[in-house]
Amino acid sequence: MRSIRVMRTLFLALLVSIVPASSFAGVFLSITIAPPVLPVYVQPVCPGDGYLWTPGYWAYGEAGYFWVPGTWVLAPQPGFLWTPGYWGWGGGLYVWHAGYWGPHVGFYGGVNYGFGYGGVGFYGGRWEGGHFAYNTAVLHVNTTIVHNTYIDNTVIHNTTVINRTSFNGPGGVNARPNGQEMAAMRESHVQATSEQMSHEHFASTNRANFASVNGGRPATAAVSRPMTNASMATHTAYNNSAARPAYNAPNANHPAYSNTNNAYKAPANNTYKAPVNNQPKYNEAPHQNASQPHNEPHPNGGEHERR
Repeated sequence: MRSIRVMRTLFLALLVSIVPASSFAGVFLSITIAPPVLPVYVQPVCPGDGYLWTPGYWAYGEAGYFWVPGTWVLAPQPGFLWTPGYWGWGGGLYVWHAGYWGPHVGFYGGVNYGFGYGGVGFYGGRWEGGHFAYNTAVLHVNTTIVHNTYIDNTVIHNTTVINRTSFNGPGGVNARPNGQEMAAMRESHVQATSEQMSHEHFASTNRANFASVNGGRPATAAVSRPMTNASMATHTAYNNSAARPAYNAPNANHPAYSNTNNAYKAPANNTYKAPVNNQPKYNEAPHQNASQPHNEPHPNGGEHERR
């Protein structure tokens, strides 16, 4: 057993030596149990101009996997995009590669997170000078409040996606970085913001987020802004009294933007082009009913464990 642990340690050290340090922030958290599938959830409306969507993901704590809700956050600087983190199999372990900010979207394991993150690149919007323009074909944006929008329906396929695998490796997504993603990984990057770290930390303090408790179906799968104790206490009280989960299923009268309905293809002007064997990409459903409550603004949280 000791020799196996030594070999795993050496393997991780080798990975650190060959992967550019700028391609991850707080890189390796490794375990032997695969993360649960990605839950189905509805995207809350964008809270304002300049917010970018960061998809939810399974993190790992002392009590096992816990869900970090998807949320809208401000980019650390204009022109930066978010590359989501991902779990990848290697050396007998599932290894967490943390997300990062940079001028281009890099490799995120081929995992189809939805909402513009279909496995390769990002199709939910683009920077136009100092302003972010939202593709309302895939993102839930109130155009009466946010005016920097456009509609690109070329990213949409009418193919239902049933694969909600949350990791790269055997039994999961089989994808490798293409040339453009490798180039993006070598660029200068910025780690998750303090709000994002606090958001994850807050998620880790709520037992309801743990897969061992919710069976892989977290009640609060997405929030409009990063979470804090005060804001989420109000949110939880409301949802408990309403006797329904937050942003977990489409409204019965008017379905909202979901992360499972349709597949994406890369638009012609996208920075990245999907490999031929890439996983199908999907699009969100129509807008959420205006009567359905959205989360109150939250400051953020949570930091990945590092090795």
